Amino acid sequence: MKFVITGACGFIGSHLSDRLLSAGHEVVGIDGFVPFYPREMKERNIASAKASRGFTLHETLIEQAKDLPSLLEGADAIYHLAAQAGVRASWGDDFRGYVEHNLLGTQKLLEAAVNARVPRVIYASSSSVYGDVNELPLRESMALSPVSPYGVTKLAAEHLVHLYGKANDLSVTSLRFFTVYGPRQRPDMAFHRFLKAVRDGEPITLFGDGEQTRDFTFISDLIDVLQGSVVQGKPGLVYNVGGGQRISVLKVLEAIGEVTGREVRIDRQAGQKGDMRDTLADTTLGARDLGFIPKTPLRVGLKAEWEWICS
Repeated sequence: MKFVITGACGFIGSHLSDRLLSAGHEVVGIDGFVPFYPREMKERNIASAKASRGFTLHETLIEQAKDLPSLLEGADAIYHLAAQAGVRASWGDDFRGYVEHNLLGTQKLLEAAVNARVPRVIYASSSSVYGDVNELPLRESMALSPVSPYGVTKLAAEHLVHLYGKANDLSVTSLRFFTVYGPRQRPDMAFHRFLKAVRDGEPITLFGDGEQTRDFTFISDLIDVLQGSVVQGKPGLVYNVGGGQRISVLKVLEAIGEVTGREVRIDRQAGQKGDMRDTLADTTLGARDLGFIPKTPLRVGLKAEWEWICS
């Protein structure tokens, strides 16, 4: 099969590229190399994929691509992972970039997918669409009220995806990711920052009281779902993808100390606007339709990311 992956050189996109290539598929990668973090990291992410004869890479922002339908021609499915990420950076003047990449880029990709007659689109949404709610776990049927501009753009793009699916002969599925971690994780994300600080003997910056909780998803578990979502799942539905456990940041720091065998020093800072207090995914629908069962315990996943950070 032939797959197009937007954001192919990023944390998730590069792992997905490797998995699909190892299964013998053809992969067309699209990445704009937005300077949210150093380009060199993305180059390392995609090095093994670029060595494969089944992989081609096109460097372009989706919203600026000259002839996007030609890049999608013959594809069996598109994985739309490209996005301007980061909750805390989405306020103020930087919001323009979130609109351009997350909304305008998504709309242009969907138009091109329809024109190129691509039968299926898998959209990478986010748990940020839920916002702060009083009821856990978070279910796909809940009312959505994002608490960050980033979350607003991810929800709007999710609506665009399903609008295009209904209006055209296009099978669409959205997957709401819950705090993905593991090797190649972006440097702005918490586990990367925490483990790098411990490696370098520096204090970990902790925003808030540390009692906030998250549902953490290891990268290989997420890739299992992405790979299977092309042939499984009901078109038009949204699925949560989470690790199935609610763990406080303080408990994570304890686990990091155990995994690394090093002292964990903490620099406490005030909480940041736009951060959700708690997340926990209800994965009942994913288990039913996608066969999704998270397999990786937190300490196992942390050890894998620690070894990558130290390599």
